[in-house]
Amino acid sequence: MCLQRWSFCNLAVLGSEHVNHSWKRYFLQRCHLEMKMTTGRSGGYTCKSLRGHAGRVVGLVYLQGNSARSPDLWNSRATVCSASTDGTVRAWDIQNGELLWCSPVQSPLTAIIGDERREVVITADSTGLIKTWQVESGQEGASFATGSPLGSLLQYNINNNWFLTVGTSQGSVCTLADSALTKKSSVMVCDSFKVNTLLVSRDKKWITAGTKDKDDLSPKVIYTESLTSPSEDEDPLCQSLPVTGCQAAVFIPTQPARLALIHHNGLHNNQVLTVFDVSIKKTKYKSEIQVQQVESFPLTLNSRYSKVLLEAADSNCLVLAAGQELYVYSLKGALIANFKEHTMSISSISVDSFRVVTASQDLSLRVLTWGKDRDHGLTLESQYHLLGGSHTMSRGFTHVACDYSSITASAEGTDGKDVLKAYSFTS
Repeated sequence: MCLQRWSFCNLAVLGSEHVNHSWKRYFLQRCHLEMKMTTGRSGGYTCKSLRGHAGRVVGLVYLQGNSARSPDLWNSRATVCSASTDGTVRAWDIQNGELLWCSPVQSPLTAIIGDERREVVITADSTGLIKTWQVESGQEGASFATGSPLGSLLQYNINNNWFLTVGTSQGSVCTLADSALTKKSSVMVCDSFKVNTLLVSRDKKWITAGTKDKDDLSPKVIYTESLTSPSEDEDPLCQSLPVTGCQAAVFIPTQPARLALIHHNGLHNNQVLTVFDVSIKKTKYKSEIQVQQVESFPLTLNSRYSKVLLEAADSNCLVLAAGQELYVYSLKGALIANFKEHTMSISSISVDSFRVVTASQDLSLRVLTWGKDRDHGLTLESQYHLLGGSHTMSRGFTHVACDYSSITASAEGTDGKDVLKAYSFTS
């Protein structure tokens, strides 16, 4: 029954002292938790308000949390880090609503990400200064000054080697290595425009970089090796994609290097979703990037929405949000589902194997859960709203993130001091 429901059959990977629990107990416990997370009834979860930031929250990340693949049902502690324009990073125990540590004040922060190993959190501030922070202690690690504000941060590991690639506001992509943040390379991608699209493929061989700020520029794919171990006598291996005006992009998580992009088609400014496979062709004397179009189809979005959010659920399912609406498309272009359950724009979405959560400026979160249909495969069912409090105190939700058994979102304070709302489900 556990295999049928979760494709998962080894209790030992839970890493808990409770691995001697029976399968029956595990099955019942997890079903009970999922029922609470699916229905969202009061009593099935706790809600904590996490206050302390004196500015806008620019991002939040889970650093310790329950993964949907192998949740620890008996010890679901979660640590969330948030970064703010008040110049601080704060780490929170969201179950108890406690502040674990707060970094010293610096210039206003603009971005935050966690690393793959979940050991450090990486921030950038308004001057372009990058810093790493130890998750356990809040101790500052290394720092690197890029000299200009940054558009995006991307961390990835290749063969146990740690890399950080950053997109600058001047249009270049700079790559740093190891815990000392040693500079490896800098490559110009979109001259004088901010690099705010930055992604790595699942096989770690490709970086996609581009800007959403100029409609006639094309995003580029760069061979990762050109950034992490550049050759002195060769230019970086890099190629423009045959589309312009990229608004959103995502690599498909189950494919080595399959990229989905939302862009303008140029004719009537309509939006199109195009899917490419990226590969390399090596001959005796040179290497060439090959970009092969897999699918391309028009989207039925209201094109006045400039902000489009795009996530991939599995090998054949794309989730995108524009304005107040949420859409689920197959990779072939079939519209699987469409929801309009917010009264104001969706500002952030979180997608995992159990659910989709949308955060909106109407100060509510909408929870939708995945189901399986014999004929259509994956389906999405809308379940319930989680409310963020009073509109006199908050303007709306700006960011949302989830682990398996909790949801954390930032609400924009009317007094300029944002608050985190943490919803924890208990089994």
